[in-house]
Amino acid sequence: MSTPVKYSPDAIEIELIRSLYDGLLPSLVMSLGFFVCGALIIAQSGDLLIAGPYAIGALASIARLLVAWRDAPRADNPAITLGEARRLERRYAAGYIVFAAMLGFFAARGLALPDPAIDKLAICLVIGYAAGVAAGTSLRPRIAIASLLLAVMPPVVTMLGAGKPLHIATGLMTAAFLAGGIFSLRKRHARALDEIGRRLTFASLARSDGLTDLPNRLALREWFDRNVRAAKLRPIALHCLDLNGFKPVNDSFGHPVGDELLTAVAKRISGTLREGDIAARLGGDEFVIVQLQIGNSDEAYMLAERVAASIARSFAIGSHEVRISTSIGYIVCEDVSRDLEQLISLADEALYTAKRSGRSICRYRDAAQVQAAA
Repeated sequence: MSTPVKYSPDAIEIELIRSLYDGLLPSLVMSLGFFVCGALIIAQSGDLLIAGPYAIGALASIARLLVAWRDAPRADNPAITLGEARRLERRYAAGYIVFAAMLGFFAARGLALPDPAIDKLAICLVIGYAAGVAAGTSLRPRIAIASLLLAVMPPVVTMLGAGKPLHIATGLMTAAFLAGGIFSLRKRHARALDEIGRRLTFASLARSDGLTDLPNRLALREWFDRNVRAAKLRPIALHCLDLNGFKPVNDSFGHPVGDELLTAVAKRISGTLREGDIAARLGGDEFVIVQLQIGNSDEAYMLAERVAASIARSFAIGSHEVRISTSIGYIVCEDVSRDLEQLISLADEALYTAKRSGRSICRYRDAAQVQAAA
């Protein structure tokens, strides 16, 4: 039997980076709150020193919202690589951290002003921001903790330096809440790693053939829709194949040997493919191969020949030397809107023609005729 499917740490990190784009609405609400409250504080106080952090913070907030809106579809792309995901994260974090720093300076200056109403509004902004970070960014602790410290610590320092008992008490309590929030954030991140890992493992198992580790029919359909129907990578070739002489192997040597043979066949099939193509096991001794963007129909036939030659070599299964062969039917398709099941059915028709005619490889020509490949 094949080894259990294990989730990839890279896949987990990509999922965590995607979580940044789930909190766009709270970010929009926080930005609007900052715009309105900041404008009110400046109008009320007439203080010019607070206008600088406000202006930079407003620009950073607009920039981060635009970046998040633009990059969200890229982050959601199932085919995104870890390197690209990290580049998206860096762009997201730049505006996020600049805004946090400006909010911290803005709130600190607001607390230094003599109007107690401004104190309350500044603290409300900081608390609201901290809650938003905890809800939307906690799965990326480096961004979340840096943002919390930049936004909360300047007001805390200002309150502790005010010399008034109530201000000092408020500063100490805020610092304590910050420390507790960071601790909780780390715990939540650790739990998320485990939960996402389990979810990805189950998803991988649901899409993987348990014997050969090849994609199963569900995974093949998802791959086809993503890489063929959506990306329109044409022309393509789809091959159906099964093994000649597999049942006698099971009957003569037992099912464990048959299972090992199927696993070995799957490895040989995978070894014949170009990067970007796919092989899947449909069940029993039936396999499917999809080639993307072939130059001409000869490429499809040459792949079929390589697969047939590879499988025709003897297999060493335990103490047994096993020889089998394969029959292959394939179809070359320019119309990428055609359904996967329809293409499998047509290639399967060519496969059975190959078996009936005694040839190992046949190409499906059109709806009325299946011809043996020359």
